[in-house]
Order: sequence, then structure tokens, then C-alpha cells
Amino acid sequence: MRSIWTGSISFGLINIPVKLFSAVQESSLDMDMLDKKDHANIKFKRVNENTGKEIDFSNIVKGYKIEDKYVILEDSDFEAADAIKTKTIDIQSFVEEKEIASIYYEQPYYLEPDKGAMNAYALLRDALAASGKVGITSFVMRNKEGLAILKPYKNVIVLNRIRFEQEIRTADELKLPPVSKAKTKEIDMANKLIEQLTEKFDISDFKDEYTAKLLDIIKKKAKGKAPKKPAKLKVVHKQSDSLIDMLKASLETKKKKSS
Repeated sequence: MRSIWTGSISFGLINIPVKLFSAVQESSLDMDMLDKKDHANIKFKRVNENTGKEIDFSNIVKGYKIEDKYVILEDSDFEAADAIKTKTIDIQSFVEEKEIASIYYEQPYYLEPDKGAMNAYALLRDALAASGKVGITSFVMRNKEGLAILKPYKNVIVLNRIRFEQEIRTADELKLPPVSKAKTKEIDMANKLIEQLTEKFDISDFKDEYTAKLLDIIKKKAKGKAPKKPAKLKVVHKQSDSLIDMLKASLETKKKKSS
């Protein structure tokens, strides 16, 4: 793996030099965009809007538009915005992980200790594991400030980016049913169904089946075999359907499968 950021974790008066690595990789297939007529690859070019000429990446600068004019920014300008955060993952506080709603989670990264930082890295990792808490931190990567948590995962410290509050849209415009405060017969039966379907979570039980099936279709098409047409999906629930009847049927179906 190749590191995508280097800096240090700031923990009280302790600085831990680290390298940042992406912790995830896409499981989806890498598709190319082709011309429908001759299947030639579609190329995207960076062109000058005025001249139509292609521009080399080294000649491209970043600018922010103010009153129909662009203010051009240099690398030093981005660092000047907050030189400390461009090189430091600053732990601001520690919180219980359960206090952070899942909607805020964005992207996980691995942190590796740099030269001479093994002991300090192990200290932070093991202290986090013992406390059961996560560190709240902010840092700057690719000219964008990020909010994140630091938590131990097996023997590595994971930096998981989380979104700022202003990045989450409000659900006020959605048409939603009111939250029921009374314990109804339907809720009681739904809880029984949830309990019946509850089991210990094991991530290895779940695979990207869609991508595997799509790859199988691709291989068959390469051999000249036409894929089977998918069955039409049926509506499984209408407003007029009885929730009680469907819950009863669901519970009975689960019982039959278990026996």
C-alpha cells in the first residue's frame, strides 16, 4: 500500500508521526465508457474553454470566483489557512462511540506509525482499547478540513472520517409517519419477529453477490451466451394489507424454516 498523507497525531504533549493509508477498496467492477458505434474508449480531456486547446495538468491552477473575477490560489495559500492542521491530526476530546450517529460516518483509513513512533503509537492504541472511547480529531487533507474519530481495530489505529453537522440534510421535507409512543399489538409482534431474526453479527457472512452475478453474466456474454431475463418484481405490501396478518405469516415462516 502507498501512503496518501503523512503527519502526526497530537495527543496532549505527545506527537506521534504517522502515515495514512486507505482502509477500503471497491468491490464493484471497473467499467470503461465506450462509443456505442465502434466500442472505442471515450477519453476525457482538460481543455481551455476559450481556445478549445488541451491543457497540461502542470499548467492548471485553482481559483475561486468573486464578482466575475478569479482569485488564484497557490499551495502556500492552502497551508496558510491552517498550517498546523495540514500536518497534524489533533485529538480534541474523547467520547463514547455510541454517541456518534451512524449517518455521520464517511471513510475509514489505517494509520501506521512512522520511524521512532512505535511505542507512542502502541500507547495510544492500547489506551483507547482499555477506555472503550474514541478520539475526536480534525485535520486537513487535499485542501479540505475533515472531522474524524480515532479508534483501535485489532492491532491498528483507524481514522474514520465523519461528516460535519452542516453536511447532513434535514429530513423535515420528507413525508413520514409520526413516531408511535403507545405499545400496540403490531409493535409487539414486530419485536417478536426482530427477536426471532436476531443473531450474532459476522461480516464474513456477507458478500457482494450482485457484483459476482454481474461478472458471471459478463463471462457468459463473452462466450456468446445471452443472460436470462430477470423475473418481474411483485409488490409485497400495499396500504390496504393487514400488518397483523403479514407479521403472523412472517413469524410462522421463520418457525417452519427453523424446524
